[in-house]
Amino acid sequence: MQNIDQMTSNERMEAYFKGEEVDRLPAMPMIGTMAPRFIGEQTRFKRLSPENNAYVQEKTYELLGLDGLDVEYGLHGIGQAFGTELSDPENTAPHIVRHRLTSLEQMRELDLELVRRVNNPLLDYCCRSCEILQDHVGDIVGSSVSLSGPMTAATSLYPTDKFLVARRKQPELAHELLRLCTDALIIVTEEIAKMGIDVFLCDPVASGDIISLKEYREWVLPYTQEIVESTHKHGVAVGYHICGDTNKLTEAMLETGVDMLSVDAKVPLTRAKEIAGPIMPVIGNVDPIDTMMLGTAEDVRAEIGRNIADCEDSPCGYIIGTGCDLPANTPLEQVYTFMDAVREYGPVRLGQKK
Repeated sequence: MQNIDQMTSNERMEAYFKGEEVDRLPAMPMIGTMAPRFIGEQTRFKRLSPENNAYVQEKTYELLGLDGLDVEYGLHGIGQAFGTELSDPENTAPHIVRHRLTSLEQMRELDLELVRRVNNPLLDYCCRSCEILQDHVGDIVGSSVSLSGPMTAATSLYPTDKFLVARRKQPELAHELLRLCTDALIIVTEEIAKMGIDVFLCDPVASGDIISLKEYREWVLPYTQEIVESTHKHGVAVGYHICGDTNKLTEAMLETGVDMLSVDAKVPLTRAKEIAGPIMPVIGNVDPIDTMMLGTAEDVRAEIGRNIADCEDSPCGYIIGTGCDLPANTPLEQVYTFMDAVREYGPVRLGQKK
């Protein structure tokens, strides 16, 4: 199969957000974990070198026509920079083997210099990947780097269950860890942003399935605002995604100052369009499990049709995406079907139904 689009991604994105007619709606299925499978490689392949990672991104664009390439600093990147140990599986995403912190007091041993590119192999890998992509395909498709928000960064250093308890029993220390993680994320995002690369923040531990709106406003919002403000100083965009049910958080999420809102399958697109649509583009939210991994091609087409009907007239634009990263064992054919279904929709303009 091959990308048969009539416009490059850059042409489409520029024209669409100017309100001009484009060949199809922008589309950004989250294929980060499974991407190497499109070229017959194991998931680990792209982690081996910046050259491998860039090659995977380029080839998936050629095959699928994605409207944006994703270089992953990852949910555990901050922890990894400070000494958290990760697994290195062949065919799935790495997971934490040993957290750097066994007590919150140990965070005072950590040096922010470890996060800077010169001392941080993962950040250097991401930056080099972006440099290659800018050189090879920057004129046809944009790139972004995805990384954790502050809550998830904190749990990459200290176990999630213990951190959630610490917020109640040791709130000053828990805030101190969030302060450290926010400062670290600002270092990382500024390194990326000064290259002209957009940033995409993902904060699953801040999910409405885990915390309340009041807790979001205390523990997530002010720290995320700092990261967004710092990144914006370099003139790049910031996307934002929180997994799970964020219906009660949506208004507060917009207060972060981000430029695009990605929503999970648990969030009705009509609600996202109503609240966020007049302010920023909405991204989402085909179900990554029930539809993409376990469903049929007909299920994919049907859900994309419903999503387009619900959100195609979102005032600031709609980008068709998945509700979260696709599982590593999602059938490749389902992603091809996803893109084909988007193409079947035909020419569109910003904020208008066909």
